[in-house]
Amino acid sequence: MLMKGIPASEGIELGKAYVLQEEADTDSGFQEYNGKHYELERFFKAIDEAKKQIRELKKKAQEELSEKDAMIFEAHLLILDDPEFLKMVERKIDEGKNVSVAVKESIRFFEEMLLGLNDEYMKERAVDVKDVGIRLIRILSGKSEPDLWNIPEDCVLVAKDLTPSQTAKMRKERIKAIVLEKGGKTSHAVIIARSFGIPLILGVKEATRMIKNGDLLIVDGNIGLVHVNPEKSVLENYRERIIDQYKERMELRDILHLETRTSDGRRIKLFANIGNLEELDIALKNNAEGIGLMRTEILFMNREKPPSEEEQFKFYRTVLERMRGKPVIIRTLDVGGDKIIPYLYAEIGKEENPFLGYRSIRLCLNRKDIFKTQLRALLRASIYGNLKIMFPMISCEEEVLKAKTILEECKEELRKEGISFDRNVKVGIMVETPAAALISDILAKEVDFFSIGTNDLIQYTLAVDRTNESVSYLYNPSHPAILRLIKMTIENAHKNGIEVGVCGEVASDENFVPKLIKLGVDELSVNPSKILVIKKKVLQTKSNEDIINM
Repeated sequence: MLMKGIPASEGIELGKAYVLQEEADTDSGFQEYNGKHYELERFFKAIDEAKKQIRELKKKAQEELSEKDAMIFEAHLLILDDPEFLKMVERKIDEGKNVSVAVKESIRFFEEMLLGLNDEYMKERAVDVKDVGIRLIRILSGKSEPDLWNIPEDCVLVAKDLTPSQTAKMRKERIKAIVLEKGGKTSHAVIIARSFGIPLILGVKEATRMIKNGDLLIVDGNIGLVHVNPEKSVLENYRERIIDQYKERMELRDILHLETRTSDGRRIKLFANIGNLEELDIALKNNAEGIGLMRTEILFMNREKPPSEEEQFKFYRTVLERMRGKPVIIRTLDVGGDKIIPYLYAEIGKEENPFLGYRSIRLCLNRKDIFKTQLRALLRASIYGNLKIMFPMISCEEEVLKAKTILEECKEELRKEGISFDRNVKVGIMVETPAAALISDILAKEVDFFSIGTNDLIQYTLAVDRTNESVSYLYNPSHPAILRLIKMTIENAHKNGIEVGVCGEVASDENFVPKLIKLGVDELSVNPSKILVIKKKVLQTKSNEDIINM
């Protein structure tokens, strides 16, 4: 049997299925209403026990994963203290409903509310609400949690979905691969799977019903296929591919410490794109020369108000310290488009064209309070490493000048407060609009470096939504217009003595990398898991080879 899904973490693995069945209705047997006082007492006792369990999970995540993983459980604690949730449960108990029913209905309400939002990230946060609900219902019903610690060795974990709590408790070294019916590409399970190099496939319909415990599974995380009890010929073919995969990994380890140069000796800097500490771990493991793009949006998501200066400072400091003097380019807040954060957009409501609207630097220049808080945190962290600050979504010189002015204001404030910072911190911009590319000669005089964001540059130049299947065929990185804009940007940068990196998806595409090298790029910033693959490609590439048709 062959099952299909969405590849979310690369790799091919073979193992026996361990099917995690979703629990039956855990509040059965607790439908009787025993009076308001009794039901409320049970509710608040369950809340206290849930908090105790979550704090233990938070501690475990801090010790075994990262501070960012631990913050997920901080969000779970906030849900348990949420006044709206508590009021809703109390109101339902007042109406004569058993506490288990009241909790279940309230959790379902908030879960459906999140799922109804026009924001993929917030939709995926519904799993956090559900996780808290499952925990409360389980406590109320006296049932224990599924055991993901004592799972069989070399198994393929099959589940409907994995909550953050389950992900934190699973014994990762025993898991060969993961197959899920649900989940999203930014879910906690996916992030952890990528960090540990575990192949994972999402959206495999009816996997927990069709796959039985002990079934032999081949999980192809490269293309999203699950072979269930495969025929001998398929099994032999994949065994050879798994051996080849391990051989390739060993070959890549051999080049781990080599300097990244083309075959004719041109030096190319190889950096990593990261958005969390798990990706930083992978970047360090693969010997990244620096961080070419650190996204900061995750600090602002899954919460009701912006992160404080102190919280941001601690996070940036951690990254800079762990990079030990290597360059770290941190992009200021880049929200909008497909990343809508409710508390930042409450005043303006829904936009007709969010990708062309109130986003990124436009929002930051308007919300000076949020922008300055982030810039102050960055400046304070700058003494702990080699920080470079990058402004996104620039379309005119005025935006750069305004952003730099606000940065100078922050520096002056810190000076007066006697707080140390790197007074010579480098400042750059993302070149991701056609306008920025076309005036790159002007912009190059105002900044210390460029980073070309090809994802948006292609989308805006070709007027094509790459997520729209009807027109995605038009999304072509090799279109002459794109190549000319990249070439123009690089030439204008070099004329003004500044370097240019590329941090879009094309930098992680080994087939496109030779074109970028030919165009004159100085630095490639890639997905952390692709660093060695791209290094191998650079080592094999001639920088003066004529391979571009413009």
